[in-house]
Amino acid sequence: MTQNQIPEVIQGGDNVFKDLGFAPEEALNLKIRADLMLNIKRFIQSQGWTQKQAALFFGETQPRISDLINGDIERFSLDKLVMMLVRAGMDVRFEVNVKAA
Repeated sequence: MTQNQIPEVIQGGDNVFKDLGFAPEEALNLKIRADLMLNIKRFIQSQGWTQKQAALFFGETQPRISDLINGDIERFSLDKLVMMLVRAGMDVRFEVNVKAA
């Protein structure tokens, strides 16, 4: 790119993982896990907890909470994230809709 060229801006979709080229199934799984992790992170922040305090509450290690806070999606399954949210007193629901043909 030369100095006078304007970079092209492309509008992304509703799933950044799909935009990055992940297969649709994997992109959806990653997005759901990322969304759940963000909810847990916000909960921890709303409590004003340190990572150590959050680890005690969730029955995890401090490094594991650090992974969550830093968005290390690969280290957390949907099951684990749902269990953590329920422990935090949150109602977790998944909605499934049939796509129009």
